[in-house]
Amino acid sequence: MTYLITGATGEVGSRVVRQLLERGLRPRVLARSAEKARPLFGDRVDIYVGDLAAPASIRAAIQGTDTVYLVNVGPEIPQRDEAVAMISKESRVRKMVKLSSLDVEHGLAIGAWHEKGEAAIRQVGVPFTFVRPTGFMSNLLAWAHSIRTEGIVRSSTGDGRRPFIHSEDIASVCVASLLQDEYTEQALPSTGPSHSHSERRPTSSAKQLGSVSRIRQYRMKKRERGTPESAARRKRLKRMWHCGGDT
Repeated sequence: MTYLITGATGEVGSRVVRQLLERGLRPRVLARSAEKARPLFGDRVDIYVGDLAAPASIRAAIQGTDTVYLVNVGPEIPQRDEAVAMISKESRVRKMVKLSSLDVEHGLAIGAWHEKGEAAIRQVGVPFTFVRPTGFMSNLLAWAHSIRTEGIVRSSTGDGRRPFIHSEDIASVCVASLLQDEYTEQALPSTGPSHSHSERRPTSSAKQLGSVSRIRQYRMKKRERGTPESAARRKRLKRMWHCGGDT
């Protein structure tokens, strides 16, 4: 069985590769730079240089592959997912495992992009598994600087609660989906053990980085919406919750 891992140098993709290596498997990895991938995995993987933004560059990596692990980010997710699915179908790939987002189920943030990406894969007709993690625990490192320098956590979530999950656990779900056919044609919600809100999440980080003196919540007033300032603020907050990998 041959596995192609895209996003292989990213937060989750690199962990997927390592877990496959621990099982004695030799995956193919797709990276924009062989120089970046080689120090991570040595000669234990087959490196293909390509970019998901340029579908023609990934065709050679997909040919002869049984299962593709797919990571795409940004507003081009639907188009890139469809392109990979088309090449995979032409190459008779058995299954695609797409790293999606739990936000698909709620129509939030990048969930809208992933929802269209999932729909494109379904339409092409390649067997699939969609792994839908909730918020990445590693994204909370965005608070590190403000905790160290100001003792402040800036959050846009208010009293909302979310079960954050570690990237290693996300990778484990992805690897199980790659290796087992029982999850084919399924979407797998993947969450942490408990819901937490912004008043509690900083606690463990604060122990490592310094105390948190206050939580600064961002709530946009109705009269502020639609202004250039509000658009810039939304863009900043969206970046805080960006969920993806290095493709």
